[in-house]
Amino acid sequence: MRKLVLIHGRSQQNKNAVALKKEWLESLNEGLSKSGLKLPIPESDVRFPYYGDTLIQMVDGQSSDAAAEIIVRGNPVDEAQNRFRIAVLQEIASRAGLTEAQIAEASGDDEVLRRGVLNWAWMQAILTAMDRYVPFASGSSIALFTFDVYQYLKNSNIRAHIDEGVSSAFTPGIESVVVSHSLGTVVAYNCLVQRGHLLGWKTPLFVTLGSPLAVKEIKKSMASLAPMRCPQCAGNWLNALDPRDVVALYPLDKEEFPINPDIPSIENLLDVNNSTENRHGIAGYLTDKRVAKRIHDALIS
Repeated sequence: MRKLVLIHGRSQQNKNAVALKKEWLESLNEGLSKSGLKLPIPESDVRFPYYGDTLIQMVDGQSSDAAAEIIVRGNPVDEAQNRFRIAVLQEIASRAGLTEAQIAEASGDDEVLRRGVLNWAWMQAILTAMDRYVPFASGSSIALFTFDVYQYLKNSNIRAHIDEGVSSAFTPGIESVVVSHSLGTVVAYNCLVQRGHLLGWKTPLFVTLGSPLAVKEIKKSMASLAPMRCPQCAGNWLNALDPRDVVALYPLDKEEFPINPDIPSIENLLDVNNSTENRHGIAGYLTDKRVAKRIHDALIS
């Protein structure tokens, strides 16, 4: 009997892991019902490694709104973090079609643009502009996302703590379908690539939903941790995104996310209609009929 491992993204701090798992499974079962199917394994065979509280500890337990305000103000001493996060924001803004005029209007100060992007007034302006001009975007959520992904990729202690927790969901030699979302796709990919083949994991299907893996700065950082490849323990890889998702900017294809070797290649599902408010929520991905059926079929194959 195969097992199912669900790896969540950010904004899950201070929540009940049991309740979160239930939410994921309810959405998955809704997607399965569209094909007349049900989850083919007992819930006891579904693992939901929870690391949300580790992320919120990064900002000393502040609420999401307070944390976003702290993060946007930034730490001018940490130039590496500033460069990383601003590069990601630039890419998100460009893909969303934000103009310099819109950013300037959001700032209320033309000097912000003249000083260039490596300043925090620019960051505040672009986040405000996203709230104002980009459908489904949330400036505070994007600020928190860029902070969390930087901490995971660049802070080896945080990364090791999260990876250990996620790894505990796997049993060597037992086949486990892995479904990941948002920041969780970064965590899952890193764990599978670095640990899977060494620890005897078997992953017949690796699913990434709303993934930022192809964002240039994130991709570059991932490549510095390990060669870009399909995890050796994975038999197949399915990536799904809603084109309106402001975090999942690109498909994981040969142009945007080249892997070597590219066998098995990544299958991209690029027309998900994610009905959640921000077009990025996990429920809108798991209720997709095709995504749900692929997970089902991988669990019974």
